[in-house]
Amino acid sequence: MKNGSKIRVAIVYGGRSGEHSVSCMTASSVMSSIDTERYEIVPIGIRQDGTWVNGTTDTDVLGTGSATVGPGEPVTISYGTGTFHVGEESLDVDVVFPLLHGPFGEDGTIQGLFEMAGLKYVGSGVFASAAVMDKHYTKIVLREAGLPVGPWVLVTANGWRTRRDELVQQIKALKFPLFVKPSRAGSSLGISRIESLDELDAAIAEAQKHDPKVIVEQGITGREVECAILGGTGTESPKASLPGEIVLDNPDSGFYDYESKYVDTDGLVLSIPAAMPDDDQEKLREMALRAFEAIDCEGMARVDFFYDDGELVINEINTIPGFTPYSMYPLMWQKSGMTYSELIDELIGLALERNAGLR
Repeated sequence: MKNGSKIRVAIVYGGRSGEHSVSCMTASSVMSSIDTERYEIVPIGIRQDGTWVNGTTDTDVLGTGSATVGPGEPVTISYGTGTFHVGEESLDVDVVFPLLHGPFGEDGTIQGLFEMAGLKYVGSGVFASAAVMDKHYTKIVLREAGLPVGPWVLVTANGWRTRRDELVQQIKALKFPLFVKPSRAGSSLGISRIESLDELDAAIAEAQKHDPKVIVEQGITGREVECAILGGTGTESPKASLPGEIVLDNPDSGFYDYESKYVDTDGLVLSIPAAMPDDDQEKLREMALRAFEAIDCEGMARVDFFYDDGELVINEINTIPGFTPYSMYPLMWQKSGMTYSELIDELIGLALERNAGLR
């Protein structure tokens, strides 16, 4: 322990992505549930302009759902030693718990910063974070590992300008409905469901507001079923939770979008365990573990599937999934026998036993 008694945990939240306020909510939840007899919290906020400041431990402020990181003392890091400098004060920390969703937090960028600084941190490393954040490369890695993914077409900004007709022909070969998504955004930001090519231009323009790189996916028939993965300590293998299902009764949405997740949640039901035969549950859990290891994830991940009459297709993986007590990842572990506080302990323990750098 850096201060001789408690484990000092830097909780980093906020960030530059469109999920800034969601990250603040997550930080509020973790701060409210972490064992303060065992851990000392060092709150670090990243403002929407990318500047780092000393954060707050006021969970009421952070948990409003619209909170943003405001002005504060500047925070810097000494590379190699991993020392945080908050104003004139220097703080050594034992581990960093990044609670950042989306670009510049979940995509390998901040993980690379922690690696260069020599800091231990919760969650996946640089490659896994980057590969999973990019839906295009997630599909490539999973497909090469022999895991099922749905058909898609990649639309880059340059490609849409210079090869539009060719890309439209590729997209026409997919079966409608189609989902047009930013390749590197989270929380379903910028996603459109389209029924015809007439809607394609507007859908790509909407996705490009969040990321110039877009994927167009063929809609997959099936229910949305998820599985939470937790890394194994020591020589133990990673473990999979009971699967959970998102049941959406919101005809105005049509799919599990940002509004359904965080704003208009009245039509949302989370069913854990998902209603599916035991054999299919085990198949899903085994596939989720294979996906976790194929991408070289560490710590935690949520693997999302489409399930239809025994058939499973992987939709995506999240290396920093929603982490409020009401989010699917901790709820699936709660139903599998692990409380929210125990999950925090487990994740911090996994990070502490792992060295920074190549491993």
